[in-house]
Amino acid sequence: MTILDTIVEQKKLEVAHRKMLTPINILEKSVCFSRKGFSLRTNLMDSTKTGIIAEFKRKSPSKGIINDRTTVEEVTSAYAEHGAAAISVLTDQHFFGGDLTDLANVVQLPIPVLRKDFMIDEYQIYESKAHGASVVLLIAACLTPVEVKKMSFLAHQLGMEVLLEIHGADELGHICPEVDFVGVNNRNLKSFEVSLDHSLDLINQIPTGMLAIAESGIDHPDTIVTLQKAGFSGFLIGERFMRETNPGIAFANFVNVLKEKQNAG
Repeated sequence: MTILDTIVEQKKLEVAHRKMLTPINILEKSVCFSRKGFSLRTNLMDSTKTGIIAEFKRKSPSKGIINDRTTVEEVTSAYAEHGAAAISVLTDQHFFGGDLTDLANVVQLPIPVLRKDFMIDEYQIYESKAHGASVVLLIAACLTPVEVKKMSFLAHQLGMEVLLEIHGADELGHICPEVDFVGVNNRNLKSFEVSLDHSLDLINQIPTGMLAIAESGIDHPDTIVTLQKAGFSGFLIGERFMRETNPGIAFANFVNVLKEKQNAG
């Protein structure tokens, strides 16, 4: 059994339990449910933004504890202040140390918020909206193409955008008009090894007009410059900042170097 298989089996148990505790009709009464979210598409098309989706992540199965010292409010407010296009919040508790309440502590910021989790049930789409997410992540490796279409349609009905994550050419068939962005994860979810070749190999196979986002393994501004030239519009970065003592300062320094390189180019 792969790491992903283990995560999905655990997620099935968690979702079944949360369905019993908080039915959809209760989620629909949330203050956030009627709130209009911010658009990631708009920010990715904005030349004054960095294109970076900066992530708040406490730990991972491959790295263990990454950062358990800083608060979600402290880190994400710095991300927003220094030009992030969006904020990604990992809400998986068992493997990544996240929580849905982390979303509630971020949604007050004037920036799109991506709920990053392992979506296996439409219930989680309602749950994401109820906790203030503007964007939801759907992982092709966890879903069939039909499930991607159905969950994306529901997300749009609820006023959210959809980022579909793929890992290889065998998952290109999951891409459909219902998704807003295609993310190429450079981390293999079965072995957790990272290679930027995933992004560079797949970018030309993503449908024209579909905004592409590179995910994982982006440690240096030079990498973003390379990926931008290849055709990527967005860059999801997590551990690069979170492993620093002060992720907000690390992000600000990264952005300053990135702008210098972009201006020089």
